[in-house]
Amino acid sequence: MKRILVPTDFSNNAYSALFYATRLFKDEECIFYILNTFDVQTPVFTSRIDTSKGDKLYKKLSNESQEKLDEVIHAITRETREFNHTFESLSVSKKLLETINKTIQNKEIDLVVMGTKGASGTKEVLVGSNTVKVIKKIKDCTVLAIPSELEYQSPSEIAFATDFKTAFTKEELKPITDIATMCSSNIRVLHISEKETLDEIQEDNLQQLKNNLGDLNYCIHWIPRMEQKTAHITEFIETANIDILCMAHRKHGFIESVTREPVIKKLGFHLSIPFLVIPE
Repeated sequence: MKRILVPTDFSNNAYSALFYATRLFKDEECIFYILNTFDVQTPVFTSRIDTSKGDKLYKKLSNESQEKLDEVIHAITRETREFNHTFESLSVSKKLLETINKTIQNKEIDLVVMGTKGASGTKEVLVGSNTVKVIKKIKDCTVLAIPSELEYQSPSEIAFATDFKTAFTKEELKPITDIATMCSSNIRVLHISEKETLDEIQEDNLQQLKNNLGDLNYCIHWIPRMEQKTAHITEFIETANIDILCMAHRKHGFIESVTREPVIKKLGFHLSIPFLVIPE
């Protein structure tokens, strides 16, 4: 059974991300944990009267959170009757990132799915450069970021951008290969080269990648330019009709060099397709 965590702020974009995930894994047995966090701000020094006010505020926010979660689950259950999916709500009065990381451990989460845009006016909105921050701070779990209100279509073309500087095991590639297997997708390995030829380590990593992709449909694309990586990735997405972009999160690796580019620090919301990030 696949265990999927979907944070929500009850925006249309958050529901759209949940809806996309249920369609992507329609043939899989899944349990979806739908998480909402809320913040009760109370002064450090309070009187007994103030404490009672804080308790009332907590109960009010907790009830509102749970009621809205119940509405989300009612709606998504109605739309996924034919799938082998179950849904569980999580309402927590803690910071979003801290809660996501704890839930990943406690519930043995396989995938975190989130929208790249949240409801306006909320404090912890997953929007713009915040999407990149969330991706960087979520540990030990694959993240799938869904652009705002994206209509689902089965992914036929998956791009995996890498510099071949690190090796990937079969287990690390599983989030990509699972989707490719489920959806009969082509995997397009995209290499934006820094030099004209690969060094010995890169050659070995490329061969290992080929071995681990096995009998799946894949091909290797070379783009011999180093500057403005993100612009070239975006161009490739458009010309090759890519449906999902995948990258691996490595310290000092390719994704960090991409997100450091001045113009594209906001890769998350510049994409018009889902963005899958494999953890270190």
